[in-house]
Amino acid sequence: MKRRTLDIVFSVGGGFVAVLLLVLGLVCQNQATFAKSYVKDQLGQQKITFTPVAGLAPDEKQAPCLIANAGKPLTTGKQAECYANEYIGRHVKEINKGLTYSQTSAEARAIQAKADAAAPGSAAATALNAKAAAAQGKADTLFKGETLRGLLLTSYGFSIFGVRAGQVALVAFAITIVLALATLAGMVHAFATKREVLVHDPFAAPGVTPQPV
Repeated sequence: MKRRTLDIVFSVGGGFVAVLLLVLGLVCQNQATFAKSYVKDQLGQQKITFTPVAGLAPDEKQAPCLIANAGKPLTTGKQAECYANEYIGRHVKEINKGLTYSQTSAEARAIQAKADAAAPGSAAATALNAKAAAAQGKADTLFKGETLRGLLLTSYGFSIFGVRAGQVALVAFAITIVLALATLAGMVHAFATKREVLVHDPFAAPGVTPQPV
């Protein structure tokens, strides 16, 4: 085979792959931009602002991200993760000694069942009803807190997909540039090589001249 033909084949192939990678990079970059703007818009609509440093509890001041974002509006996925875990997460654990909504709700139902079994109007029934109401109030608060925390963490997870898409786009663009340069170099080499130059066959027997293809 002629050297020029081989160079052109490899150059065209490399150029085709470069175009595919460029398209992939553009698609991933588009998705990364969409994820970033979508998360920002959705979180911005919640109007959440981090508590200023002066308003943070002593244990909250141990969270670096709460200090770094103190007083700032919540608009990014990373901020959402911080607020969900370090702020809401801490408050949720304080509501009922670390119990979750599911556990607290079950506790409230169990107490209410005892109240219903007690003699109507008795002091025991009254005390149990009050205790059940208090437990249900904690369950309602936990439900709201855990729901908001879950939504914020979902936004954070969505933002991470955008970050990863952006990283893929950068890699695709870098490889595209390398392949484009290699393709250009291959074409230059192809037309700088004389037509009659043949590809050397390392497996050919000694003294055998390569034949044009």
